[in-house]
Amino acid sequence: MWDDFDDEDPDFDGDEDFDFQKQQDRIYQHPLMKKAKEIVGLTRALVGSLDEARKELYGSIMMEDAMVMSAKFAGAESIPDYVIKMEKAVLMKIHAKSLNSMTYQLAMEETHAEEHLELLRTAIEEYRTLFIEWIKGFDPSQKFDDGWGIFTD
Repeated sequence: MWDDFDDEDPDFDGDEDFDFQKQQDRIYQHPLMKKAKEIVGLTRALVGSLDEARKELYGSIMMEDAMVMSAKFAGAESIPDYVIKMEKAVLMKIHAKSLNSMTYQLAMEETHAEEHLELLRTAIEEYRTLFIEWIKGFDPSQKFDDGWGIFTD
């Protein structure tokens, strides 16, 4: 089955110079990823201190929001395609806003001291500022139409 794959195929254009570890290091050292990881930690601490009923109600949503922010960043940062970067950026924004909204829900229910919730809100605001700078660096000339017509003009 795999016998027809020739490692010496002259048409194979594998990127010999690609350094996976260097790419990973670049992504994980990016200020936006560092802030996203901080948000995951703050969210984990808040969720961990919820009572069982609220943990069941809000915990998984809050953790998903926090984790998607870093996962989508890693995906967007690893490719040049403007359309895919924008799609991932929109998802990052949606989850950041959702997580921020959850802090106000928890405040209304008086589950945490306001100072604890404010720590997460501040981190999300710092994330937003870094996010704005990050998307300014997207190259719209690296646009590949995926057939869905979003961000293609």
